[in-house]
Amino acid sequence: MTHAAFSSIRTGLLLTAMLCWAFGARAGEPAQDESHPSTRSQDAGNPARTLDQFFPRSRLQIATPDARLHGFEVWVADNDARRARGFMHIEQLDADAGMLFLFPRQGRIAMWMKNTYVSLDMLFVRADGTVDRVVEHTEPLSLETIESANPVAAVIELKAGTAARLGIREGARVVHPAFGSR
Repeated sequence: MTHAAFSSIRTGLLLTAMLCWAFGARAGEPAQDESHPSTRSQDAGNPARTLDQFFPRSRLQIATPDARLHGFEVWVADNDARRARGFMHIEQLDADAGMLFLFPRQGRIAMWMKNTYVSLDMLFVRADGTVDRVVEHTEPLSLETIESANPVAAVIELKAGTAARLGIREGARVVHPAFGSR
């Protein structure tokens, strides 16, 4: 073995040791991927328990144009880490569950489906709680961006088919403290 080869191997081992230390892996154990729930929890088959480890929960309602009120239990993605994680690696979602992505200021928002195994309906919501755009049946695992048509303050993700089933469309109103409603 040449000195250059030995030096290269030694450098590789040193980098591996540093990465294991940085990500908290113990000797002989693989480093855990913080974004993948199956490596973080023995409850990987239970999406609610897995998501509860990372997100606070809240309840919101959506008032549709036909004067009906629909309730949802949502996980709240209210910081950069939570917004980046979203529903990644989740393989099932209850009909009345969703995620509320809150942004620090209103603006044009782009979402994607990276590492998201379930198709979703995305509701782009203005600061006053009005649904500005609905994108139905997003493609799982797609890296294609899904953008708001106008500046919005939030995005709600629901199980695919929910918007059509409940009549949620542009102009619907979201009732939640984040939009000044109780």
